[in-house]
Amino acid sequence: MPHPRPARTAALLASVALLASATAACGDAGGLKGAGATPTAVSPEKLWPDLPAASSPAFDIDEVNIEVVKGVDVPGDDIHRVDPVEVVRREIAAHPGDYDGSKAPYRETSRRMADCDESGAERRPCPVLRPYYRDLTGDGRDELALGFRQLPGELTAVRVYTVAKHRLVQVMGWEDAVSAVELAGRSVIIRSPSEVAGYEYRLQWTWDQDQKAMLLTHDEMVRTEGRAHPPRPASTASRTSNASPDPSTASRTSKASPDPSASGR
Repeated sequence: MPHPRPARTAALLASVALLASATAACGDAGGLKGAGATPTAVSPEKLWPDLPAASSPAFDIDEVNIEVVKGVDVPGDDIHRVDPVEVVRREIAAHPGDYDGSKAPYRETSRRMADCDESGAERRPCPVLRPYYRDLTGDGRDELALGFRQLPGELTAVRVYTVAKHRLVQVMGWEDAVSAVELAGRSVIIRSPSEVAGYEYRLQWTWDQDQKAMLLTHDEMVRTEGRAHPPRPASTASRTSNASPDPSTASRTSKASPDPSASGR
């Protein structure tokens, strides 16, 4: 039961007096203490000041990755009602050189799409991973985070889709050997094994309101904190709208909650 204001004030004053006497008894006047010598600040040193500044990027890494997904309806502009399997099928159809034919690098992915159960039951051979939904743009509506395996091989494709002007739009794409995928705030974080023992790659994409896309805002090598990873595959990651990361790891490590009505195929 709360005390009346005068009683609370008296109790507070008594506590302050008791604390002051206890501090004095301990011989500590409460003054500031030195923390030791402070390292001297060193300003950055600019190298080669006469080097001409570059006017254009040397490599195209698709910093802004926006692509309308043709042929996929978004009923009521509700991304939860979009079929993830159909989204992957549309991507496969749009890139026959990667998925169709005996020499296509991901021909097994295309073949195993027949194992994706339209009823929503989980079918292990299906390369499409469980979809996750999270508001990554800050507009109060969910985006779709989708992954599927690039087979044969160890690559996983990671995609993020939003709804714009009643259309499904891909706003992020990446493929790589993947150790973990996380959703944090407005960001997608992908961890991949490194050739250097004890380290891994950590790549982070964050929604940019001006570009209306998820931009690669962090690309770094970090310690694995005791996690062991297999050697990185010889194939290199591609920063293209056709990219795709690892599915099983994405569904295990994502911190977002899957839509219970959506299938984990």
